[in-house]
Amino acid sequence: MHLKSLKVFCDVVRLRSFSRAAEENDISQSGASQVVHQLEQRLGVKLIDRSKRPFVLTPEGEAYYDGCRGLVERYFVLEDKVRTLHHEVAGRLRVASIYSVGLHHMSRYLKEFLSRHPKANVRLEYLHPHRVYDAVEGDKADLGLVSYPKSSRTVQAIDWRTEPMILACPPEHRLANEACLELGQLSGEALVGFDEGLTIRREIDRALHLADVEVATVMEFDNIETIKRAVEVGAGVALLPEPTVQREIAAGTLAAVPLATDELVRPLGIIYRRGRELSSVAERFIELLRRASGVGEPITLDGRDAPALHNGHSADNDATAAAAALEDPAPDSNGAPHTTHPSNGRTHTAKTSERVPAAMRS
Repeated sequence: MHLKSLKVFCDVVRLRSFSRAAEENDISQSGASQVVHQLEQRLGVKLIDRSKRPFVLTPEGEAYYDGCRGLVERYFVLEDKVRTLHHEVAGRLRVASIYSVGLHHMSRYLKEFLSRHPKANVRLEYLHPHRVYDAVEGDKADLGLVSYPKSSRTVQAIDWRTEPMILACPPEHRLANEACLELGQLSGEALVGFDEGLTIRREIDRALHLADVEVATVMEFDNIETIKRAVEVGAGVALLPEPTVQREIAAGTLAAVPLATDELVRPLGIIYRRGRELSSVAERFIELLRRASGVGEPITLDGRDAPALHNGHSADNDATAAAAALEDPAPDSNGAPHTTHPSNGRTHTAKTSERVPAAMRS
């Protein structure tokens, strides 16, 4: 019972809300408040200053949260690992993803993962890139899916996959029928680009500079979806990750021209908080993502080798089955992950069908 109280306290702090923590622990808001009050009485100190809106932690509360968070995490990871001794992967996994990765990949990955582990509960949220890092650092997400991943003092990054960049242009554009495009052929072109603050923009600018190519950037946006719409109406051409234009190519609204350079790719990665012991659900999810993308070598999680997939499947069989499930780029209308609890249209629980978000940030 005392451990449950510690979890309620940690959830109140992590979510910055008594009501949301109460909902997560299936108790009333007053019940969550009472739990914290009882902890304060037991310790003889005030943990949360409720006189401020929003509430803030006292110095004692900060110290208590830092210690309790690790205890609670380790206990529930232990429970999870004991359950998996019977080859049953169960539990909750919170994943924060940039928009373009979420839309173009996750429906198929989630469907495959849940077919293997039906007792797992995966919650997916689409966020701006810097908010994905914030969610992982703030324990609002167990894993993050980002482009141009980078490790830091608080975040560990794992390589996932690399996407080639292509030229996206209208089908009637003069370059649309090129078999392979040299960057020099873009000189003088009207380019629909990414906002200057995004890493993908800096990488594109660097590649164009190295090739001594000058383009006219006519529009700038912070998301791939809007860039594609601008290209479709003839505002210019764009350099985009190849998987993000598959639907438009199939529909005939855009042409994709391969680039004759290895300088332009978009690396994708998986991030998690340093010092956090990942649950079996998280480890299996990472394993599936990497194997489905052809990354077969073992990974290290805070000094530990990630386990191979269990549940009676060999690693090779898992890779083959995962790849087969990803061949069809369109989600299955009956079985794909679906929105169940949207928050501003961006939060999805993977049990039912995914709605396309309004924007997909790179």
